[in-house]
Amino acid sequence: MSWEQMLDRVVRERYPRLLAHATLLTGDRADAQDVLQDALVATFSGRARFATLAEAEAYVRRAVTTRYIDLVRRRDSERRALRVVGSRRTAPVELQPVGVARELVDALAALSPRQRACVVLRHVEDLSLRQTAEALGLSEGAVKRYTADGLAALNALLGTTADDDERVVVRMKEVHDA
Repeated sequence: MSWEQMLDRVVRERYPRLLAHATLLTGDRADAQDVLQDALVATFSGRARFATLAEAEAYVRRAVTTRYIDLVRRRDSERRALRVVGSRRTAPVELQPVGVARELVDALAALSPRQRACVVLRHVEDLSLRQTAEALGLSEGAVKRYTADGLAALNALLGTTADDDERVVVRMKEVHDA
């Protein structure tokens, strides 16, 4: 199958799931669409070859995560630069979640970018500890720590307990699979 045909299949068959993944990471549908578009371009602009649709989707998911981390870093740099020159930053666009409880979106938004990425990759995407570490360029210990801290923060923000971790994860998966 040519790269063009594989790209067409990924977009036709996996776009909603990829967009849900990107939305959980970014917290904003417009940012998610931008990150996903960048990831698709980066993945297929080199005329990448994949043996299966699942392999192509997994590669795009990793590219989405990388683009998300880059976006956060770029925005942090921009904020620092704006503070230096004394400019004012505009108010953030209000997120209008689709198919997800507002409190979960707000709680995910309160996590650090790495905590959020680790929680989403481990508990929504069901990546292994090793796969998550590789995708984020972190050690497995760091992934464990960010994930544990992220789930603890979600529990605190949502008023749940450690025993309710599974409930939080199920709610995130419902968004992903929508």
